[in-house]
Amino acid sequence: MAKELTHRADELAGLGWSADDVSRYAELWEYRQRWGAMNLEREDRLFLRKAEAALPVLATGKATVKKNTQDKSYYRWLRFHLDAMCAAQSQMQLTEGSQGAWPILLEEELRLLDHYQPVLGLPDTIKAKSFDAFREQMAEQASALVGEEMQLRRHDFQAALAELKEKENSKWRHLRELTGEQPYPVLLGGTVDSFRSEVRSKLTPLLRQTLPSLAETDKPAPDAG
Repeated sequence: MAKELTHRADELAGLGWSADDVSRYAELWEYRQRWGAMNLEREDRLFLRKAEAALPVLATGKATVKKNTQDKSYYRWLRFHLDAMCAAQSQMQLTEGSQGAWPILLEEELRLLDHYQPVLGLPDTIKAKSFDAFREQMAEQASALVGEEMQLRRHDFQAALAELKEKENSKWRHLRELTGEQPYPVLLGGTVDSFRSEVRSKLTPLLRQTLPSLAETDKPAPDAG
């Protein structure tokens, strides 16, 4: 049997497994590759064995390429919300050089994921929910800035995903649980760069300390730019 370089979730889906079971299999498989089966709960190890027993034998030479960070669900979830906000901003007629605080937060997180390449399996994505509080804290800080540094607009954080869910069966969650239009701080002038620098200085160590797959990384922080 050939050594698998990535999970075979698509094949399980083709065998009629539910979306939840397929997603669970993919996340557990990636975690086992990184940390070993001994670090999984017994129930999860049994689930993996059951899933792999259902798959056809992988012939030699048929191994597939490991999924990139940019293809992982968590990364695509962040990218989706960033694109939605950028599209909304294009309709706000913002002054040149201004930028929303929320897009900066997502851009910086995506930048760090590109750099550190975490596994982004189930253990990582569970822990990553704690970044919600960090984003809220930084957005609140931006909203408190004085008039010449910030302009407060309005944005519906749930609209884009709600529209997507009407078209397809997406299990992504909303970036924020608040419904309707919410305050949306837009940073002006030099405040854009100073806010981005502060986000970067705080989020870099937070992300490394939070995601289990980065616990032992010795990769230095990305260069400024």
